[in-house]
Formats: sequence, C-alpha cells, structure tokens
Amino acid sequence: MLTNLRALAAQSCYEVVDLGQSLSDVLPKAQLQLKNPADKALLQEICFGLMRQLPQLEFVCQKLMDKPLVKQLRPLQFLIYVGLYQLKFLRIPDHAAIGETVEAARLLKGQKLTGLINAVLRNAQRQPELFDFSQAHVAVQTNHPGWIVTSLQQAYPEQWQEVIDANQQKAPLWLRVNQQQIRPDAFMAALEAEGLSANQPFSYLPTAILLEQAQDVTLLPGYDDGWFSVQDAAAQHAAYFLQPHNGEAILDACCAPGGKTSHILELAPQAQLLALDKDPRRLQRVHANLERLQLHAEVLAADAATPELWAHGRSFDRILLDVPCSATGVIRRHPDIRWLRKKADIAALVALQQQILQQIWPLLKPGGILLYATCSVLPDENQQQISAFVQSQQDAELVPLSAEYSDSQWQILPGQQQMDGFYYAKLRKTTR
Repeated sequence: MLTNLRALAAQSCYEVVDLGQSLSDVLPKAQLQLKNPADKALLQEICFGLMRQLPQLEFVCQKLMDKPLVKQLRPLQFLIYVGLYQLKFLRIPDHAAIGETVEAARLLKGQKLTGLINAVLRNAQRQPELFDFSQAHVAVQTNHPGWIVTSLQQAYPEQWQEVIDANQQKAPLWLRVNQQQIRPDAFMAALEAEGLSANQPFSYLPTAILLEQAQDVTLLPGYDDGWFSVQDAAAQHAAYFLQPHNGEAILDACCAPGGKTSHILELAPQAQLLALDKDPRRLQRVHANLERLQLHAEVLAADAATPELWAHGRSFDRILLDVPCSATGVIRRHPDIRWLRKKADIAALVALQQQILQQIWPLLKPGGILLYATCSVLPDENQQQISAFVQSQQDAELVPLSAEYSDSQWQILPGQQQMDGFYYAKLRKTTR
C-alpha cells in the first residue's frame, strides 16, 4: 500500500490517463491511504493540476528526455509530471519538490531511475524557458485535446478562448439550501455567525449560495441535519425550470447522484417522484442524499432507454431528462474529462440521447412538461438534438423556461455567472 502522496498522485494519474478510469473514482481511494488532511488536500491539488496541465508537462518532458517511459514504467513517467507540476505551479521549495519526488520513485519500484528523474527535474528547474509554450501546438497552449478546441472554435468563434480559460480555473463552491429544513436567510445568518462569507447571486433562486472560499462542507452549519447540498448553480436551475407541484407524478429519468432529485422534492415534497438510473451503484448516492436531506422518493434501478421493462403503463406530469452526455461543460470540475472523452464518443452519445428522448416522450401526459438537460457545450448534443426532435415529434413544442428566461433553450457556458457549462430546453406535449 502506497502512503507517499507523490507516489499516489503519479499512480492515480496513470490510472486515469492510461487505464481510462475516472479521477472521481481513483482519487478518493488514494486519499484513504493518507491520514493527514493536509496531505489529502495536496494530493488532490496535484492530481487536479496535473490533469489541467498535462500537455504542457508532456511538452517539457519531450525536451528533457530522449523518449518517454513506457509499459510498466509509465507510473514513473507520471511521477516526473508530478515533479514538474510542483516546480512550476506550487509554492513548494524546489529542493523539497525534487527530493520528495525522487524518493517517491523508490516506492514505485523505480530505484534504477532515480538518477534520471532527478536530472530531468533539476534541468527543468534551471531552464524556466522550457515553460514558454507560445510557439507550441494549440493543444499544448490550451491544455485541451485538439478535437475539443476545434469543436469549441466552430461552435463559439467569439467565445471559445473564454471557455478554455474557464476550464483551466478551479470551480467555486456552490450550495443549495434545503428549504424543507431551513430558510435561505437563516442559513446565510448561520454562515455569517461562523465567519464565512457568501452571497446569493440569483434573486429568483435564493437557495443558490456561493461561498467565497472553499470549505470542508461536512463542517459547515447544518450538514448532518440536511440544511444544504453541494450543487453548482447551473444544475440548480433544473428543478426551478421544471416547476414541480405537490401531487404531480414526476420522473427524474437519469437521476444519479441525486442532486436534482432532492431539489425537486425540496420544492414539492408531496410530489410522486420516481428517481431512475440504470447504475445500481450510483443509486447508493441517491439514497444517501435523500436520507441526509430527510426526503422521500421511489428509487429504481432501470434504463431510461427501455421503459417497456419498467414503466408498466405509468405516465407523468413532468419529466426531467438529464441525459448522458460528453460532460464538456464541467471540465473545470472534472479536468480528467478532456482525456477520458474521445471525439468518436460524441456520435454514440448523440444517438443514445435521441433514443432516450424518443422512448421517454410517450410517458409524458398530454399538456405535460419535459425538461431536457445536459452538462455539455456541444451543439450536437443540445440545440441540434432538440431541433431534430421537435421537427420529428408533431406533439412536441418548445415553451419558455421560466418567467425570468423567456427563451425555450439556454446554453450556459463555463464560467458564466461563475456557473458550470449546462444546457436546458423545455418541451410541452400538445393536446391537439
């Protein structure tokens, strides 16, 4: 078992980039091997930072090494990236960054490579000009795969650089107040009593609270009592746009991990809510969230794409369809997405979204509302998907999202009003 945080960082990033695992799965397991909270925080900082800066770290290595390490030595290649990230981006003394990184190599069975690793890091320390990327390929300059850069340039010719810049920033901490437990003004007062600065940027959404500094949320007032959840403000618009009412039959068709499920119930606790997701493991989070927030829903492990296996004649007044997507709008929160997602994935995701839309639509009652949502910024998954659906579905019409948003669709870009990238479209089933 590894207990050295730099060795853990290298191993974790190797498992993400080379083995295709999610950082959200890998990092918590690595942090369990550390006792010191400060070490856990530094491990997260290094892993997230390395995911954000990977092309530039690779670029520097290419100038300092004849060839990259391969096969069973790949974790040690990532250890070199860990060392470079510390030298360039962290306030760790150079001698400590280099010494600790070289020592970590021994724990990764790299005793014979400690000299190489030491030399690469010391050469990088002595040559700051290596970190000049002005003449490098656009993928290196932006720290994004070329296909993502091209997609953003095509979709947002005037804003693509802003999206890239936002993706490179740390995401802020947004909270959502559980109005079934405490009023937003009372929760704000509780935060102020603890000396914590926060604000409510949306007058029509007073439950959306932005903390000025990141905190351990489990130590915030009322965590154990279910006073709040962690949820980005963009995602908080889902339940608001859905406008649920008590007594209605509501379907949250792709619900895990349950943030939007619980928000719907906070607005309409007497709604007959079915929370559906095809991954039983992810539904454990849904159950845990509902229990902490003291809310109740019917939770079912089933695939939204095959309602014939679970719907059994049920119909719904409102449906939230937060479909599987590329997650290109939440790269700042999950920087590994840019390396896990491939261009070839998009066509398959678009086809799956179309299938789910077509299969779920018949479950909506005449006059009912379906809110389509993704955390993507790609038009293929968003505007183009909805346009094609409305043209093919004679009883589907677009309607305004809310009183504040008269448009029927809204593409939020990363960083806009400090929110994640998100897309919404609101559809009503006509009765004609």
